[in-house]
Amino acid sequence: MHIAPYFQENSYHTQPRPVSWLARTFPSLSFYRQVIGLVMRNGRLALKGQYDLAAWRTGSIETVEILERVGCECHITGLEHLQDLNEPCIFIGNHMSSLEAFVLPSILLTGKTDLTYVIKRSLTEYPVFKHIMNSRNPIVIDRVNPRDDLKTVMTEGAQRLKDGYSVIIFPQHTRAVEFDSESFNSIGIKLARKAGVKVVPVALKTWAWSQGTFLKDFGPIIPSRPVHFAIGAPIEIHGKGQEEHEQVVQFIQSHLNEWKG
Repeated sequence: MHIAPYFQENSYHTQPRPVSWLARTFPSLSFYRQVIGLVMRNGRLALKGQYDLAAWRTGSIETVEILERVGCECHITGLEHLQDLNEPCIFIGNHMSSLEAFVLPSILLTGKTDLTYVIKRSLTEYPVFKHIMNSRNPIVIDRVNPRDDLKTVMTEGAQRLKDGYSVIIFPQHTRAVEFDSESFNSIGIKLARKAGVKVVPVALKTWAWSQGTFLKDFGPIIPSRPVHFAIGAPIEIHGKGQEEHEQVVQFIQSHLNEWKG
C-alpha cells in the first residue's frame, strides 16, 4: 500500500476558520451540496474500477473538510494506538449517524492493512453510493434474522481478516444518540476470538449529522454539535471474551459521558 496516515499526531482538533455566509445560514444545504458532489465523483470512479484505497481515504478526508467548512468542530484522539497496529484487527464502535461511514476511513486507513465494514444491505442499494460501498468488499447483513447475520459475519469476516482486511463493526441494532449497552452485542468479540485477532474500541459522537424525519440518513446538519472520535488501545481476546467485551463497552460509555460536558 502506498498511503501514509493522514493524521500524523496523536490527536486532531479543528482549528478556528472563517465560515461563509451560506454555510452559516444554510449549513445543511451547504453540506449536502458538497457531499453529494463528492459521492457522484467517487461513484463514477467506482464504476470505472478506479476507486482504490487512496481515493477512498481522500474522499473521507474531504468529508472532514466539508464538515469544518460549514462550522463543525472535529476532535479525534487516541491516534497513537494505530501506530503499531500492523496486522488486521476488528474496530468495534457505537453507531450514531451516517457520518461514521464517511469519516472513519480517513482515521483508520494507515496503509498497513485494507479496510472494510459490516453494513446493512440497504447501503449497497442506494443510487450511486452503492457503487462506492460495493467496491470496498463489505460484509453485508440483512438485519432480519440475527442468527443468519451472525453466520455471515463469522464466515465472511474471518475470510476478510485472513485476506488482510481490518473490519469495522457497529454491534448496535440501529443508530442512536444514546448508548444502550444492553443492545450492544458481542459479535465483534466473537469474530476476533475465532480469527485470532485483536479488537480496537472506537467511541464516537457524530450527532452533528442528525437523523431525518422522513429520510433517516439525511437529517439536518447542526454545526453547534461537536464531532468526536476516540480510538482505544488494541485488546487481545482471552477465553470467551466477556471481560474484553466489557472493556469495549466501558471505553465507549466513559467517552460519551466525558463528551456530555
